[in-house]
Amino acid sequence: MASLGVEFGASRLLAPYFGTSLYVWGVLIGLILIYLSAGYVIGGRLADRHPREEVLFQITAWAGLWIGVIPLVSYPILLVSQQGFKELSAGLVAGTLFAVVILFAAPVILLGCVSPFAIRLLLKDVETGGNTAGRVYALSTAGSILGTFLPVFWFIPSYGTRPTLEGFGLVLVGVSVMGLWPWPRRRFYAAFAAAVILAWIFLPSGIKPPQVGQLVYEKESAYGYIQVVQEGTRTELILNEGEAIHSIYDTSSLLTGGPWDYMVVANSFRPAQGSELRPKDVAILGLAGGTAARQYTAAFGRDVEITGVEIDPDILDVAHRYFHLNEPNVHPVVADARYWIDTTDAKYDVIVMDAYRQPYIPFHLTTREFFSEVRDHLRPGGVAVVNAGRTATDYRLVDAIASTMSAVYPSVFLVDVPAFNNTLVYGTTEPVTVVDVEHNLGLVSEPLAQTVAQSVLSDGRLRVSPYHDQVFTDDLAPVERLIDEIILSYVTGSQASAPGAGPP
Repeated sequence: MASLGVEFGASRLLAPYFGTSLYVWGVLIGLILIYLSAGYVIGGRLADRHPREEVLFQITAWAGLWIGVIPLVSYPILLVSQQGFKELSAGLVAGTLFAVVILFAAPVILLGCVSPFAIRLLLKDVETGGNTAGRVYALSTAGSILGTFLPVFWFIPSYGTRPTLEGFGLVLVGVSVMGLWPWPRRRFYAAFAAAVILAWIFLPSGIKPPQVGQLVYEKESAYGYIQVVQEGTRTELILNEGEAIHSIYDTSSLLTGGPWDYMVVANSFRPAQGSELRPKDVAILGLAGGTAARQYTAAFGRDVEITGVEIDPDILDVAHRYFHLNEPNVHPVVADARYWIDTTDAKYDVIVMDAYRQPYIPFHLTTREFFSEVRDHLRPGGVAVVNAGRTATDYRLVDAIASTMSAVYPSVFLVDVPAFNNTLVYGTTEPVTVVDVEHNLGLVSEPLAQTVAQSVLSDGRLRVSPYHDQVFTDDLAPVERLIDEIILSYVTGSQASAPGAGPP
């Protein structure tokens, strides 16, 4: 049970600093398996040399102590990784990742010793060896099931990652001390429990300090790490690694300068119109703090009905508390964006796709099949909008998104966000030209939308997408590998700025 609990705890401990990408999980699971394999070998040899219950409980006591101090010991190492991102040091970032993962080597190796040791102690004769091993592995698997379900569905959502690890360590030490009670050194191992409790007491109060501004709120949700930061008059929503801004609420200005502003002119990406078109229904996949919904309401009033889909209910709570998501025309829905698109019958004038946890993107929201489902929920002439991160010179992610959308939509356009490292990708359901879009942008009269339209024409590098490369599918969408390559180029200094919704 403890080994699976440690694995989930390790992934959550790393998430605010390194994210939860396929590659982070791959490194973590691979090394955990290596540690367990080493523990099986060491435990088997140790059991043959010292087949005593006392030794087994000493092993589990040391494992519990190590698990209990990991949250305290790992904290300063993880802070170094944050500094590595600031200094664009690939070696520093990679080094701290492996340093933290290696911290888990000792307890997992020790826990790996338990099964072969238990089999050796329970084995009375060779004839019943198979039965003995089967019972031990059955009990171990049952413990692993508990070690999976309890942290995921109870401990981590209710108490947090670090208290969960502390709790696992304390329980393991407690069980070990009870097993060691008949032996003379029980007081020494009982002190381990005090050490774990002290490590718990001295844990820093915060999970992660903000890179800029003042921390207002933070929480570990079931889907990731949430941080609300105050910087001047702006309240910003930061998620996971903190390398991008996901929502902004500015008390001094309606316009944010971010990609959310440029979503409000999506209705202009249609054949040339005789007058300004106002959207009636908008769906936003990835509502987050509700910045895009607020911009649409500010531009077109409460007559535009907005459905905002957000997978994380804790983010919606943050949106209501800190980002003033209280417009009566905005209807939040808690669901996965792909599932919601698959199950709704509604159709919209505009569908905005901002469900990405920059810099990483759920692969199933980047595929031809997904964009086809989005198209099927657009009214005739409707427009799909995707917010794609990039660097100042590296447009590979924009290329991938635009190339895939080009396989679904007759026309695909790009607009760069001047103040942020983002490009908006617009897919139309009818053939449209740049001249059409420029004409329609000139018709925009609503003050906020008009300001954005002028920015698109003067600073946004409005253009037809030139990309027609690999089309991502549900079967093959290597988006995480692509983003990691972009990040590697960034941290090694070959790129000027990082991908994501953040200013350069």
